[in-house]
Amino acid sequence: MTVDPTPDARLPLGLSAADPDLVKSVTDALGDVEKILRGVADSDVSFIDEAALHLVNAGGKRFRPLFTLIAAHVADGATPEVVTASAAVELVHLATLYHDDVMDEATMRRGAASVNARWDNTIAILTGDFLFAHASGLVADLGTDAARIIAETFGELVTGQMRETVGPAPGEDPVDHYLSVIGQKTGSLIATAGRYGGMFSNAAPDQTEALYRYGKIIGAAFQISDDIIDIASPAAESGKTPGTDLREGVKTLPMLYALSVGGPEFERLSTLLAGPITDDAEVAEALDLLRGCKGMVRARETLEEYAERAHAALAPLPECPARDALELLTRYVIERSR
Repeated sequence: MTVDPTPDARLPLGLSAADPDLVKSVTDALGDVEKILRGVADSDVSFIDEAALHLVNAGGKRFRPLFTLIAAHVADGATPEVVTASAAVELVHLATLYHDDVMDEATMRRGAASVNARWDNTIAILTGDFLFAHASGLVADLGTDAARIIAETFGELVTGQMRETVGPAPGEDPVDHYLSVIGQKTGSLIATAGRYGGMFSNAAPDQTEALYRYGKIIGAAFQISDDIIDIASPAAESGKTPGTDLREGVKTLPMLYALSVGGPEFERLSTLLAGPITDDAEVAEALDLLRGCKGMVRARETLEEYAERAHAALAPLPECPARDALELLTRYVIERSR
């Protein structure tokens, strides 16, 4: 079963202006990906199925399979192997969300109660493991190279999470540490999505490598963009409650820059950013200080640098609608945080 090609609904992220034939092909293939995702509910145990489908049914942008499918159109397009790989990377992503919610003690995810809140932490962890198992099964059908790649990606994801949890080593620059961590936690899986898109559409090796590099860079850029939006954008514009990172005690890139460059607001910000902020008035104060400080300027400059690197990574790709779509995506990352 395929779905109607409704670009604005199914191809977000600034891609509604992409080539109409590309949009239709990718949208149709996303329908096939959705069928695979919903097929994880085949355990014959209704409770497991309900927990496994909890986040699948919650929706989301499906950025990783979307990127895999667009990347594949550099060559032969959405082959059956590309569709399988697209579903696998999304299952890995969903599995990490179950685990992240446990670590963050989150109560909501995509507008619904998180699994750990609805049931408990044990169920959330085991459901994430269940999805990892299904993702591994899909990748196993794609061959030993694909299995090795996803295993290496698992390692990067876990290493990034552990490094974030532990924090910078003594003497390590906090900004360098942060950028390295988001490259592992966010960039690594998106890089694998691009690599799979190239591999299973018969793209040339240099093109597949370019898609991998682009994915690594644009994945980190999305995280930096999210960091900026969490501070700079009012809830009415972003659709999210600003200051979430402040409430969770997470030091994001604008905060780390603010603490490193100093300024008249440094002493008060240092106090506010010392841990999670529970008082709404203090969250508002911290947001006001961050919005006007040099740290936000430097964070935006870093985001621009990542976008330039992403653009450069596309150079080995042929001129085609898929490359044009990735250029649109690069611009969107910048524009969404303005």
